[in-house]
Amino acid sequence: MSPEVLSSPVADTVKTPDRAHTRARAARRRRAVVAAVRVLLLVVVLGLWEALSRAEVIDPFNFSMPSQIWDQIWTWITHGTALGSLGEQIWYTLHEALLGWVFGVVAGVVLGIALGRIALLADVLGPYIKVLNSIPRIVLAPIFVIWFGLGPASKVASAVVLVFFPVFFNAFQGAREVDRNLVANARILGASDRRVTLQVVIPSATSWIFTSLHVSFGFALIGAIVGEYIGATKGIGLLVAQSQGTFNAGGVYAAMVILAAVALVAEGLLTFAERRVFRWKPADSGH
Repeated sequence: MSPEVLSSPVADTVKTPDRAHTRARAARRRRAVVAAVRVLLLVVVLGLWEALSRAEVIDPFNFSMPSQIWDQIWTWITHGTALGSLGEQIWYTLHEALLGWVFGVVAGVVLGIALGRIALLADVLGPYIKVLNSIPRIVLAPIFVIWFGLGPASKVASAVVLVFFPVFFNAFQGAREVDRNLVANARILGASDRRVTLQVVIPSATSWIFTSLHVSFGFALIGAIVGEYIGATKGIGLLVAQSQGTFNAGGVYAAMVILAAVALVAEGLLTFAERRVFRWKPADSGH
């Protein structure tokens, strides 16, 4: 067979599906291997923890053990907590975190885009934002409890201040990194500043903003938990405080496991939303 036949469009058409099928199969195999190794690592860590605690190589009173943690979670699920049902405590904390996250994200995006687009505003407010960012924001939680009381408002405020800054800086950088040629072309076509911001700057900064959303929801949970730990009537943070007060290490770890599960679910939802928004982007073959 001649080289011309081998390199014909028909031959290339036949080869392309084969290569695509091979790459897809390799990707599936890699995902399966990664999942298996993750599960194996978790089993090894939990098994080693359980064995060392039962052998009293590490103090089971202080470090607890996976079986005790599971027993505590199951007790909370079946019999509830001293504060009410476990679902109520999870929802109370999640509600505070969600409100703080939404308020922090909106404020961070709006101010970040505004300062990224308006140089004078950035010059005036920039130093103040840097000073506020340098303050350890966790220490503000007691102040919010004094201001707003033991209700949800103080926890929402703690979540807002933790969420705002990562979202703000990403939105600000995203607005500054917009392709100047796109902006110039939009202006040549007669677009106003408002249309440039809405149709060029914000879409271009969206990937920066979504990057901050993954981190910021974890910060929102931290803000709600810290506020509840300091003073609250309900919530997972209060469960942690009560468990610590009774030297129940299993209860503290159980609350941490529940929070980790909530954070993982939220991360999955954000990842799903990001993939829907950025369907046009090519998939990263390295992940």
